[in-house]
This record gives sequence, structure tokens and C-alpha cells, in this order.
Amino acid sequence: MTYIATFFSHFGAIRYKKLCESKGWPARVMPVPRDLSSSCGTCVRYEGSELCPSDQMPEEVEQIVEVTQSGYVCRHRAMDS
Repeated sequence: MTYIATFFSHFGAIRYKKLCESKGWPARVMPVPRDLSSSCGTCVRYEGSELCPSDQMPEEVEQIVEVTQSGYVCRHRAMDS
């Protein structure tokens, strides 16, 4: 599955990319698509079989959406956003 994660900071995006890669999920940092909003304007697009378990979700993550043929489906949203 393809996911896009948005962040409260650019630093959080860089750290999350490294986390994805450590799990063997191909990931890249890129500008946030127009249909999604983000505090920092940077996102990580990655291919993965699952989301991070909620107890391991980095606090820098604003939201994670799944990319589908019909658009984006929210799979995680930070409590503060």
C-alpha cells in the first residue's frame, strides 16, 4: 500500500523517512500534495504493509493517509490537529 505522512516539522519528516527505510519500506521526502495540508509543507511518501503501531507513532506525525484510486483515506491523525 502507498501512504503519505505529513508532519509538524521538516525534521520530523526526515526522521520518519529513516524509520520507514529501517522497516524496509521504500520512502521519499517530497512537497505535500495540494489536497492535503501540512504544518511544514513536507511529507514522506512510502510503500508499506502497515502503519506504525500507535504506541510507536512518532509525535512529529500530523497525519497519515492511504493513497487510493479514488483519492486519500485518512488512516491516522494526531490528536492536536
